[in-house]
Amino acid sequence: MCERYVVRSRNRAIRKPSRAELAAAYGNRVPDVIATGLKILFVGINPGLYSGAVGHHFARPGNRFWRALHASGITPRLLSPYEERDLLQFGIGITNIVNRASAQAKELSQADLRSGARRLESKIRRYRPMCVAFLGIGTYRIAFGRPKSVMGRQKEKIVVSAIWVLPNPSGLNAHFQLRDFARLFKELKIAAETR
Repeated sequence: MCERYVVRSRNRAIRKPSRAELAAAYGNRVPDVIATGLKILFVGINPGLYSGAVGHHFARPGNRFWRALHASGITPRLLSPYEERDLLQFGIGITNIVNRASAQAKELSQADLRSGARRLESKIRRYRPMCVAFLGIGTYRIAFGRPKSVMGRQKEKIVVSAIWVLPNPSGLNAHFQLRDFARLFKELKIAAETR
């Protein structure tokens, strides 16, 4: 186990995983943060190795997901990945298309994404969130067979859930800055509140 501590969350030290822990995280799963009656269910592509190692969504420090939630007003304060269960009190959840950690999403095959989409549709039918927000347009296009989808609200729904496509908040996505994420997440927030 790594002894380096890098973050404090609710008065407990959080440690950064070692290289060995990251390498061992291939294939690890990260539990969903989900319940019935959600306003928004965020859907990631799959957990990265950092998230797989620590067991929390969007955990890599460079990921902008948590900052975008706060900057958009979806959460009243900046949460850490280690507080992800607190999202439920705000009507927010998190899941993934594929729940298997990898170093990069491009390691997933089209078959992985399509079978993940079918499992996700079943989950959405069960929990019925008001809005489902996919984080990554390219992956959404492949997983759901919608090659011409654009960013924002989609025409189709899954059962009663409105579908939104947003950019991937990974630090590797240089096309969008935090202000862009905040604006797009705020549009989603307003739509979810008016449904």
